[in-house]
Amino acid sequence: MGPAAVLSRRRCMLGAATWAALHALPARAGAQLEEPLIDAVRSALRAAVSELSPPEPIFASTDARLHYLRWLTATSDRLRKRMPDWEVRRDFLQTLWYEATRAGLEVSLVLGLIQVESGFRKFVISHAGARGYMQIMPFWTRVIGDGDPGKLFHMQTNLRFGCVILRHYLEREKGDMYMALGRYNGSRGKPQYPNAVFAAQRQWTFNPEADRQT
Repeated sequence: MGPAAVLSRRRCMLGAATWAALHALPARAGAQLEEPLIDAVRSALRAAVSELSPPEPIFASTDARLHYLRWLTATSDRLRKRMPDWEVRRDFLQTLWYEATRAGLEVSLVLGLIQVESGFRKFVISHAGARGYMQIMPFWTRVIGDGDPGKLFHMQTNLRFGCVILRHYLEREKGDMYMALGRYNGSRGKPQYPNAVFAAQRQWTFNPEADRQT
């Protein structure tokens, strides 16, 4: 076998290994439990995840827009090692900000959850079958979506489902985020997962004054 053939074979092996790593690396997700939903809740959740519109931020004032741009710059810098491509990183953060805000969730909390769940890997699948950034169980696409679990690898769809589901659990737990996170992970009442998310959240909390000085 000549040098060119050896090099070609190595490249093919590397490509296969990279694909396998993206799809098979374990995520830290548990298994969200499929629970019966009353029709009103099912309809509300279905409406909340449907009709994905472009995540274009809308600001009530110039100050609000400037705050967002400062957040985007600072958070992008922190995320660079995990997402080296600027356009991918920008689109991800803009969409995450939009979906978290739309669901009434703290953006830093959603970032912390994604760090724990998937390590910011778009195509990861957990041992339980949860998919994507926010590790959504495929049954959710049947319960409140169009039944196509493949769409959970679409960035905005995954973030939309994750934020809507977490908001649903938060309402189920009457505003108790600790319990809501446990329910999201399928480990309700156990401290390991909520504590891990809260610890990760602190890394993504935006402090304008501190970031301006660094």
